Amino acid sequence: MSKQSQAVLNLTPATLSAIETMGSHLAVARVRRKESLATRAKRIGVSVPTLSRMENGDPTVSLGAYAQALWLIGRDGELARIAAPEFDRDALEMDVNEAIQLGKQRATRAMNVRLSRQAKALKPTPKA
Repeated sequence: MSKQSQAVLNLTPATLSAIETMGSHLAVARVRRKESLATRAKRIGVSVPTLSRMENGDPTVSLGAYAQALWLIGRDGELARIAAPEFDRDALEMDVNEAIQLGKQRATRAMNVRLSRQAKALKPTPKA
């Protein structure tokens, strides 16, 4: 028996559910197109048992096989959007927090410059 990767073992229930949902959607797409398991498996380039595992949402099936199945139904374009930077909420939040910190630093520096100028302006000049 082959050892499963740590990544697969650590999948969250929500992630497993999403993969299972995608698999069932792929099965529905195949049935709606009136394709047999054998025909669809051949078009994807996998065995019938592998296609069955895909349609059951098996996370150990390669991403390439899922990508090919998505291509067959015209949905492979969504793969590029999945990890697109503009949808990475955590990174966006980090960017905003960094911008806030930078703004605070600049405001503090500007205030210090103003105070320094004011102090120089108020300082009496020495008499000769």
